[in-house]
Amino acid sequence: MFSRLSIRPHRAGLGRDFGRFWLAQGASSVGAQISELAVPMLAVLALHASAGEAGLLGAARWVPFLLLALPLGVLVDRSRRRRILITSDLARAAVTAVIVALALAAVLTLPVLVVLVGVLGAFTVAFEVAYQSFLPTVAGRDQLERANGRLQATVAATEIGGPGLAGLLIQALSAAGALAVHAVAYVVSAAALLRIRTPEAIPASSGRSAMADLREGLAFVRRDGYLVALLGFSAIYNLFAQWIMVLFTVHAVRELGLEAGHLGLVFGLGAIGAVIGAACAPASVARFGAGPVLVACAAAESAVLAALPFLPGAWGGTALVAVLVVVFAVNGAGTSLSSVAAVTLRQLRTPDHLLGRVNATMRWISYGVVAIGAAAGGAVGEIIGTRWGMAIGCAGVLLTVIWVGASPLRRIRDPRSLARDVTEAKASA
Repeated sequence: MFSRLSIRPHRAGLGRDFGRFWLAQGASSVGAQISELAVPMLAVLALHASAGEAGLLGAARWVPFLLLALPLGVLVDRSRRRRILITSDLARAAVTAVIVALALAAVLTLPVLVVLVGVLGAFTVAFEVAYQSFLPTVAGRDQLERANGRLQATVAATEIGGPGLAGLLIQALSAAGALAVHAVAYVVSAAALLRIRTPEAIPASSGRSAMADLREGLAFVRRDGYLVALLGFSAIYNLFAQWIMVLFTVHAVRELGLEAGHLGLVFGLGAIGAVIGAACAPASVARFGAGPVLVACAAAESAVLAALPFLPGAWGGTALVAVLVVVFAVNGAGTSLSSVAAVTLRQLRTPDHLLGRVNATMRWISYGVVAIGAAAGGAVGEIIGTRWGMAIGCAGVLLTVIWVGASPLRRIRDPRSLARDVTEAKASA
């Protein structure tokens, strides 16, 4: 069964349905970039949130990954994945519209915003788990590296225009107005997904309880050394990167004197590195091997963040923006390139009937720790200040390099060599 599912005629192109999937992902990514700046700016500027409250808001966005990822992984493996994607997009559009309405009516409070951001996070969990599980259906397993490269390049491209657009929208329309544009992006994504025509197989019933299926997914990840290594890579990096970033937004506004437009420019121009990293991913992996690429990316994306706590506000806007653009360009190149390699390895390593649960397990930990990082970073920043709080986060993120360098990931050359083991695992199941 696995071999029949994995061989599809996509050599000449990825097809129209992948194009529709690509459009949906692009629209969702643009919206996500807008909200990533608009939500904390709404909290800081309109609701006067402190560093600790900003950390709480950041945690609310990611706590659903800790609470819901595993059960939703079981649901994704038992359901049509496209249906889950469309439902998630429409639900997120509706919740975002509620935030906008409350903000415009001047009745939005920080506790209400935290709750609504948590609800948004719940539907984001469902979308994220189903999204990477649905990709092999529309692209084919033999084209995953190519498809992931295009999708990651699109995410990186939206990171160029998205933050800049967000900054302009916030200044022109307010943070609430920017979020209204975000809601429209979710609707565009849902419309594109509705046009996909590739038949999706009806999931076969396992005949077991949801808890038994959940345990099967967890056990599959636990027994596979490569998946464990990928999980540790993303978990360590995400925890401390979020620790740093939740403090950086507050620090940049209050200590460095940057405005929303400056931050949009920094994130936008810095994301050029992410586009370059995603575009170079297939060629880099082919030339140097997946393992050396992952080690180099871990070192680059982690080490460059160490500059953030030590930038002086006395430099002024232009100099600060220039240095920050370089920092985020290098960081973006590393994270983008490593993401393409890591996601492709995971998808090749996992049989289709387990993709939802494996993706959910990875998201449960690698995204769940983001909530911990946001809350811890905000709390530490509240106690010792944003600058030294970021410095502690920068020290922690360097542990990523040690983990990847000591893991079996460093020995991987051709990612497709791992797919043979997946077929054997399927046959022996």
